[in-house]
Amino acid sequence: MKFTDGYWLIKEGIQAHFAACPAEIEQQGDELVVYAPEKPIRHRGDTLNMQLLTVRYSSPIKNVIRVRISHFEGGLDNRPNFPLEYDPSFKPSIRIQEKEAVLESGDLSVSVERGDRWNITFIGGGKPITKNLSRSAGYILNNTKQPYIKDELSLSVGELVYGLGERFGPFIKNGQTVDIWNADGGTASEQAYKNIPFYMTNRGYGVFINDPGKVSLEVGSEKTARVQFCVSGEYLEYFIIYGPQPKAVLERYAALTGKPAMPPEWSFGLWLSTSFTTSYDEKTVMSFINGMEERKIPLSVFHFDCFWMKGFNWCDFTWDRETFPDPKGMLSRIKAKGIKICVWINPYIAQRSVLFEEGKKGGYFLKRKDGSVYQTDQWQAGMAIVDFSNPAAANWYNSHLEKLLDMGVDCFKTDFGEKIPEDAVYFDGGDPERHHNFYTYLYNKSVFELLEKKRGKGEAVLFARSATTGGQKFPLHWGGDCESTFEAMAETLRGGLSLSMSGFGFWSHDIGGFEGIPNASLFKRWLAFGLLSSHSRLHGSHSYRVPWSVDEESAEVCRFFAEVKGRLKPYILKAAKEAHEKGIPVLRAMLLEFPDDPTCAYLDRQYMLGPDLLVAPVFSEDNEVTYYLPEGEWKQYLTGETIKGGRWITEKHGFLSMPILVRAGAQL
Repeated sequence: MKFTDGYWLIKEGIQAHFAACPAEIEQQGDELVVYAPEKPIRHRGDTLNMQLLTVRYSSPIKNVIRVRISHFEGGLDNRPNFPLEYDPSFKPSIRIQEKEAVLESGDLSVSVERGDRWNITFIGGGKPITKNLSRSAGYILNNTKQPYIKDELSLSVGELVYGLGERFGPFIKNGQTVDIWNADGGTASEQAYKNIPFYMTNRGYGVFINDPGKVSLEVGSEKTARVQFCVSGEYLEYFIIYGPQPKAVLERYAALTGKPAMPPEWSFGLWLSTSFTTSYDEKTVMSFINGMEERKIPLSVFHFDCFWMKGFNWCDFTWDRETFPDPKGMLSRIKAKGIKICVWINPYIAQRSVLFEEGKKGGYFLKRKDGSVYQTDQWQAGMAIVDFSNPAAANWYNSHLEKLLDMGVDCFKTDFGEKIPEDAVYFDGGDPERHHNFYTYLYNKSVFELLEKKRGKGEAVLFARSATTGGQKFPLHWGGDCESTFEAMAETLRGGLSLSMSGFGFWSHDIGGFEGIPNASLFKRWLAFGLLSSHSRLHGSHSYRVPWSVDEESAEVCRFFAEVKGRLKPYILKAAKEAHEKGIPVLRAMLLEFPDDPTCAYLDRQYMLGPDLLVAPVFSEDNEVTYYLPEGEWKQYLTGETIKGGRWITEKHGFLSMPILVRAGAQL
């Protein structure tokens, strides 16, 4: 959100009050507190009729500094809030001196310069990493008197910004305006299903804005050498997280916001779906499963998408008996083949659902201000939205899922959770604007905890589309609705890389694209990419995605790369354990493993799978791929050929090949 008209002027209708200088500084317990008026105080009269910001610096864990800027502090408890994990035993050091005041947390410190200007420096490892400068911290009123608190952090020459969730545009966020607001916008727009108010830079630090509502960022876009972020209301809280290595930044972010659970071993195999609007019954499903078996393609999970239930009834959690007359028997026949079962759900209850009246009477749905059920015709006619802020509603919803688990279902695809109204009334009385993004946290948490209860820890896994901060604790997530093009395949990878730079350890996508029908070349290339991701799923919209539905060579390619992934399973599980224990993702941007190689800072068409395996998908019809190989000795995984790094390489690959490079000395 831009408040200025160029560098010098404020936009018409905007009132801006900036922290001008630290008028007073004091220590309050473990906090360094700065009182910042909007102009220097020359005499007693200057203390009247002006805005005063209170800026508090503290440290919840080592090498992390919390900054809280507030104007009016008499507001009510502003629920919901992200659940964060602090270290109560850690105490920062504070010293207030003649020229500066400093709070120190491990290798990270903040220095507040005393005097007649606003000059705050964050220092990591003895070097300045970013600053608050003139007109950065501010209290803003728009033309309707809506208040905002904003702050700005400086960007150095060559500093690049990453993260902010699963975003499908440019991997480097410099020059972009980003609103942290979940939306069902597909993968070809600036909207995102998984908006995370966290970014990191190649200067060795990250920034987490602790607000579940709409956070608006100008990343070198309003001021080219600053990142601005703002929220509506009377306070803003954010954390500076020091590395200096990018993996250390992610590890500390995970310590603060939560680490991913370890998915079950079977989830790392191949998932096959019915697809969305295709026609299928048990005969169709078994033909898919038997066809995979006949072609010796290993299959781990079979997924039933929306139409396992009757149309207009989503969700009633009841099998469509016209299509599936013996669902329990069908599930047992599938499971007898050693295959796990996933079914599609969403957090909405259609008016035609047998559960609608029950949910209405129980008070389990979001409401309008007049007390009526909040209903819409978007997606399912007359649908209501389950209010997961109500523990009774969450238990009621889960009671129906529990029946499916007892029938033989192993996991759920927790779809949707983005189109959540801004004017609904919640059971917990929370702010609906803050609940919009946070809704997906409550939704996925509820379902994941049911799976842990029924299946045991280490056996719970979701296939979720929407997320916010903390959602990484409930793996896994997939990329959403992409088109069936090479361009969409590339934007899908950019989304996965951005999500990995936002603290999410496990990620998948629809092999071949969701919308449209992939041609044979695209499908085979996406098979290789999909089977060299942490998780792999064949899924589409209105066409089957069994490989031979494209051509028989696709089945051969699928088998080949499924076998490759099978051989790599011990290595992938080791990387998964690191994601679980430290928050380091399985699929990694090159920057994470090679932070000192300036070329790797820009790469978004290749990645590291775990710490030692470089993967470069082929994104073209002509079979040509160009990739960068960092310094050192590498070995082609598929051929055993040794290659020297420190250079760009262009190659042509057949469909049973792609660049998969192993670091020298790696143990796969």
